[in-house]
Amino acid sequence: MDEIKKAIIEFAESSRKSKFYFKDMEKAVQEKVPGAKSRDIKKAATELINEGTLIYFSTGSTTMYGLKGRGVTEEERQQG
Repeated sequence: MDEIKKAIIEFAESSRKSKFYFKDMEKAVQEKVPGAKSRDIKKAATELINEGTLIYFSTGSTTMYGLKGRGVTEEERQQG
């Protein structure tokens, strides 16, 4: 699980976009951790969200992930 989390964080840090879809994250993780199952990647992402490393970003129809502190979230935009 730690290996998957590390791959998620590396992907999030190196991604040109501040928010990304699960499918993009899943593909990047599977390149680094061959054999990583979708369920395990989702579980690792949820743990990272609970730890405060990643955040959810919902547009209403789609849920995206982002590295906390990177990019501007809707919440931050409303406060500013």
